[in-house]
Amino acid sequence: MTLGSIDWRTIGAMSGKSLQDAVFGILQDAALAIQKQDSDDPALLSIVPRLADLMGRNSELSGFGEIYSALARSVGLWNYIDKKSADVRDEIVAEAATIPELQLALHKEQVSALNALLDGQNLILSAPTSFGKSLLVDALLLSERFTRVAIVLPTIALLDEFRRRLVKRFGDEFDVIMHHSERPSKNKVIFLGTQERLINRNDLGYLDLVVVDEFYKLDPSRRDDRSVMLNAAVYKLLSKSKQFFFIGPNIDNVIISADSRWKFEFLKTRFSTVAVDTIDLNKVADKMERLSSEAYDVSNWPALIFVSSPDRANKIANDFMNGNEAVGSGAELSAWMRANYGEGWQLSEAVAAGVGVHHGRVPRALASRFVQLFNDKKLPILICTSTLIEGVNTAAKSVLIYDKKIARSDYDFFTFANIRGRAGRLGQHHVGNVFLFHAPPQTQSVEVTAPLFGDLEDGPDEFVVHIDENDTTPSIDERVEEMANRVGLSPVELRRYSAIGIDELQTLRNLVNGRMRPGANIQWSNYPDYREVEATCEVICHVRKPNDFGAFSYKQLAMYLTKLRASGTMREFFLWHSESFRGDPAQMDGIFKFLRAVEYSLPEYFSVVDVLIRKSGGASNYELFLAGMPRWFRSESLKMLEEQGVPIQISERFMQTGDTVTTLGERLRNLADARDPRISELERSWIRDALPRQAASSSTAAPS
Repeated sequence: MTLGSIDWRTIGAMSGKSLQDAVFGILQDAALAIQKQDSDDPALLSIVPRLADLMGRNSELSGFGEIYSALARSVGLWNYIDKKSADVRDEIVAEAATIPELQLALHKEQVSALNALLDGQNLILSAPTSFGKSLLVDALLLSERFTRVAIVLPTIALLDEFRRRLVKRFGDEFDVIMHHSERPSKNKVIFLGTQERLINRNDLGYLDLVVVDEFYKLDPSRRDDRSVMLNAAVYKLLSKSKQFFFIGPNIDNVIISADSRWKFEFLKTRFSTVAVDTIDLNKVADKMERLSSEAYDVSNWPALIFVSSPDRANKIANDFMNGNEAVGSGAELSAWMRANYGEGWQLSEAVAAGVGVHHGRVPRALASRFVQLFNDKKLPILICTSTLIEGVNTAAKSVLIYDKKIARSDYDFFTFANIRGRAGRLGQHHVGNVFLFHAPPQTQSVEVTAPLFGDLEDGPDEFVVHIDENDTTPSIDERVEEMANRVGLSPVELRRYSAIGIDELQTLRNLVNGRMRPGANIQWSNYPDYREVEATCEVICHVRKPNDFGAFSYKQLAMYLTKLRASGTMREFFLWHSESFRGDPAQMDGIFKFLRAVEYSLPEYFSVVDVLIRKSGGASNYELFLAGMPRWFRSESLKMLEEQGVPIQISERFMQTGDTVTTLGERLRNLADARDPRISELERSWIRDALPRQAASSSTAAPS
């Protein structure tokens, strides 16, 4: 019998001597396999977490602790060594691999990667989801070798997850900077940001280390429309940095040109710290019925369900709510949602039934809360789109892959592997479950080809405009000048607005020029009235669909903007929307898509229209309006706290004149700790989780 053919379900049902005999046989087979198979062979590695799961559930296996720890040491899963039952040799290995400040042990491949980084190498690491890649970042920060660090992350949700962890562990040493208006006050600083945020920071200075998470997004072939901007941002950061560390899953190779400015080591490993059981449900006749059955099976909790789109997630959540008894403990949160977002949002009712959703049309603070409650099994079923496969950590025991698409396109094997990798969690669920409702994509090799590492002259237009004078060529200079002339902007302005797209900028220029008659509504200054906002939205929506901004038409987009600015509080705005909404209830959450557009993409379009008007000889000044848009026309502190997980409906109740995000956050945390009666118990818990206290100072030396 091979290790890959062991019937773990049958063994898991055994007890007494038959169970002991089966486990002893497995340990014998594993000891033989170590001599013959690769050390990172998945079948061999999975024996360790599977046995950990068995031993944790069966007290009659306690006598196997020493031999089990010897197996964990031999395969390199040193974090599984049980120091209490291990022999002296294995205990020494476990102690040597332990970082006391983190109270965690590294495994063999983590130590290998860490040593390469501490030797000063640039490293690109490709490893499974459960490898423990973010732990390496923390170990590097503990080494005291890095003073100024920038970390590039793909989503605000992942930014906030990193922020919470880093503040807890390093807040006494490092300033953790996440927002553009924040400035470091300490000698040590960590800049956290998406590519759009970091590329426009002018206070980065010299950097000791740049970390890029989910680095595969550098490849334009991944069909991510933010890829070129990511290349440009990383190019800027690497030009300022002494060292870099790229992290990503399941990449087989990185293509680099022979004359690339940056050199690196590429480490690919199959090392995984959890095992996965795959249940094939492809041929099940009634898939929806089976999905419901598995999702509501307590033994599968917490259960993460992957679907193709927000509409799909909303529908399934609604179906679950109507077809099953309530589970979990979401009733109080549901009542809070109705009081603060208004009646009629179907998600409020689903949460009361124990079902959450996670996609781009859920407020960030609420989505973050869903993940927290999901990890605690208080919201045991979470239906998600691709928003949760980009690095956000959950404690999912089971992943149910119900759809085989993202939006309207079939996902490839790379994406499938990333989704599957969300099952199981070291220290909580040693063995995860993956339920497949469709046949998996064909296995294929994945290579990353990034403009950043190629011939710069071959890079996309939107990338080459960011190449600095040290790397440019006469050909690139000529190309940039031609683009600048075509869109009617200076090279500096072209760089500033390149994320919109060169062709789109040219179209906007033509549209603006066609509306330059005297007294045209598009020419306005300071704070516009509805007609003026509508005129600018009409131009923009010739280039981008209104739905991209969360509206059905440019007129509705203008109405949303006007009402958002006029509302006294965000709660007032949400209640107005819920009361006036007349569309399909399943589409009610489109307002949150609008609010996300207002944060970045929509202001970019308004800003370039303003520039193009003046370039065409018109008179306009959108500056005041633009200053308010990204913060929803509120104090920036409120918007910053929303991104950090505190709902704006809570923080706006306690906002005082002159507050910064620090003073307001500290006030909220103090009120929560003091059990102030103006804050409910639900809100107190929410605030404490979102705004963690800094960890106590401790010695900060990482193992060598």
